Amino acid sequence: MIVALIIACEAGFWVLLAAGLALRYLAKMPGLGAAVLLCEPLMELVLLVVTTLDLKNGAEPDWKHGLAALYIGYTVAYGHYTIKWLDGHAAYRLAGGPKPAGPEYGKARARHEWKLWVRTVIAAAVALALLQVAIWYAGDVSSLQGWQSGALRVVGFHALVAAAYTIWPSKAPAVPDDAGERPLAPTERRR
Repeated sequence: MIVALIIACEAGFWVLLAAGLALRYLAKMPGLGAAVLLCEPLMELVLLVVTTLDLKNGAEPDWKHGLAALYIGYTVAYGHYTIKWLDGHAAYRLAGGPKPAGPEYGKARARHEWKLWVRTVIAAAVALALLQVAIWYAGDVSSLQGWQSGALRVVGFHALVAAAYTIWPSKAPAVPDDAGERPLAPTERRR
């Protein structure tokens, strides 16, 4: 049941996101669209309550509970960021808003990667806390401790990615000198 609920929460996240953005920009109902977008955290609350009740009713803690904790941590840290990013793109595409900033290069990109790393640390901290509470509640459970180790590995891997952008900053693509001229087709000739 927990796995089905995690899948339902993930699908629900995208359905609510699409509905909220459609209401905001296509139906021109920004207030109702915002209300729908604010329902997103309720799904994670439902998942947390159901997972807790499952453990309370005697379920043996296993990978499903670990996955639920990581999913909740991820949504806490990245949910608002994802909604804001997609909202900016929807405003641009559907409502004539300003074009969202493109990919960043150099030091700006490195700063961006470190900010994302902080989000990953927050996601891991939430997941670690939920998993630790489940371990205390259910006793010494090695399967949940394995999920804690996995969360820490993700934090470490993401730190390596951010460090790579810091050590080897990406460069903006070169702009050709004749950027305004288009190449001539074989049938065209210069006059």
